[in-house]
Amino acid sequence: MAPAIGIIADDFTGAVMVAGMLEGRGIAAPVLFHPGGATESAAALVAATRSRTVASAEALDEIAVWHDALTAAGCPRIAYKACASFDSTPLGNIGPAADLLADRAGTRPVLMSAGFPRFGATVHQGYLFYRGRLVSESIKRLDPLTPMEDPDLVRFLGRQTPHPVGLISHLTLRQGRAAAEGALGALAAQGMQHVVLDASDDDDVALSADIAADSGLPVVASDPLIVELAARLARQAPAAPPPNAPGGATVVLAGSTGPVVLAQLAALAARHPVLTLDLLDPCGPEGLVAQALDWAAAQVGSYAISTATDPAGLARSQGAFGAVGAARLAESVLAGVARGLHARGRRRFAVAGGETSGAIVAALGLRAARALPEGPLGLGPCVSGGDDPVWLFLKSGKLGADDILLRAVAPDQ
Repeated sequence: MAPAIGIIADDFTGAVMVAGMLEGRGIAAPVLFHPGGATESAAALVAATRSRTVASAEALDEIAVWHDALTAAGCPRIAYKACASFDSTPLGNIGPAADLLADRAGTRPVLMSAGFPRFGATVHQGYLFYRGRLVSESIKRLDPLTPMEDPDLVRFLGRQTPHPVGLISHLTLRQGRAAAEGALGALAAQGMQHVVLDASDDDDVALSADIAADSGLPVVASDPLIVELAARLARQAPAAPPPNAPGGATVVLAGSTGPVVLAQLAALAARHPVLTLDLLDPCGPEGLVAQALDWAAAQVGSYAISTATDPAGLARSQGAFGAVGAARLAESVLAGVARGLHARGRRRFAVAGGETSGAIVAALGLRAARALPEGPLGLGPCVSGGDDPVWLFLKSGKLGADDILLRAVAPDQ
């Protein structure tokens, strides 16, 4: 089957979520962790990258490599999937990614859409809301690497690209397709090279997907529009079943920070052992990995190893290593732990945090996986291919109920 679309996701959790939604709609969508794996035969190919938080130049290099790989695999269209809250620094990387896609496609404007109404992330009149509050007043303002402090997406994205950014609002979208396409044409005539479309509800997303599918314009968007676009371009077809998930106990590795994951770890700790590593421990990264593996060797059943900490602990580690340095250190330590546990026979990992997920998948040397359709854990489970499969539950640090990690280690998952 020739792929109808290639999707470049800005982190690993987002890639698995999108693929899982497509799989649930009967569209085969393997998740690729390495460009060399872009040989799958499927209706959609989903590339997992780490382009959300790295420096813009590094992100663009990675996106370009994946664009080449997906194009070589036969994808006639390439879309870029960003986080629903358009997490990024003022300098990128969403605007630069949009410019790269436009340059490769040779056409503008780029259609851009944030939000995920199902999970309480919406865009109205160009302003991003999270759980009923402006994103600048929500927990997203506290993200250690990409705090969202400006809810005006036109203004925010305008800082990331030299090209003008326009808006098609919910008030226009609700008037129907003719009105929306007329507004798009008018904005293009005014020289707008990026156009944000509101996502106040699912109807906004559906209409935006119709326009994106038929126009052939480049698309940079969050999960809902990417999924709806792929569903319009890719045909449903019976897909081979995913590999059988390996058995055994599940290890939770949590590198995200903030109140959501701390509450999830607290719920897990009521029934399973949880080890919290201190990044400021003088034993250093290798010592922390050794400490964690020694502790794990004494455990029976499922358990968690975490670098998550409260705001005071986060402030201390960021004071010592910087915001990016502390995050990368945590990822490196947990990646080393995952590698060591895998060598000792562990094949089931639940990971909290998009960047942590990327580091752990890389440490395990996985090239591709099949995302599972939405089930008891929601979206996020996947099974790697090959003769020695690994079951992974990759979840964003800020999503999920308090008991999500507890459910992830349940024997029937």
